[in-house]
Amino acid sequence: QAIFHTRSGILRAEKQADWIEMVFPLRKVEPIPHDPVLSKALGANPRFTGKFISDGKPLYLMELESDEEVMELQPDFRMLGESDALAVMVTALSSTSGYDFVSRFFAPAVGIDEDPVTGSAHCYLAPYWADKLGEMELTGYQASKRGGIVRCKLAENQVLLKGQAITIFRGNLNL
Repeated sequence: QAIFHTRSGILRAEKQADWIEMVFPLRKVEPIPHDPVLSKALGANPRFTGKFISDGKPLYLMELESDEEVMELQPDFRMLGESDALAVMVTALSSTSGYDFVSRFFAPAVGIDEDPVTGSAHCYLAPYWADKLGEMELTGYQASKRGGIVRCKLAENQVLLKGQAITIFRGNLNL
């Protein structure tokens, strides 16, 4: 088990076979009117837009018509970075067996045009889709170039997320 002390509080990670499970606080977005600036930057017209304020800046969740539309997005990262958005999550119901929803995560305002697999985004995505689908356990696919699967389980005010990690480097830390 690993314990992380973050600005959001203590996060725990535990290895379970080939998966790593972390427990995060559940986050819900508030519905807002259509945002034409974000739509233009994404090149898409969402069927739903929600917002959550984090560190004084908004995170947006936008549901698109299809998973194909999510996967084919080619955002204008410069325009996204100049918007008020800290980050934008786009999502749609999955048409692929084994996945409940697909998503992508863009945060050019903080130097990340597209994040490959974003665990924290699923703190918003899991409750959003749980409410829509009536399920407490969901599987999401983040459709970046690298892509990745995130298994989500809602429990009280928490989201349990399971994902597979890759090793970037190995080393020893002497304290």
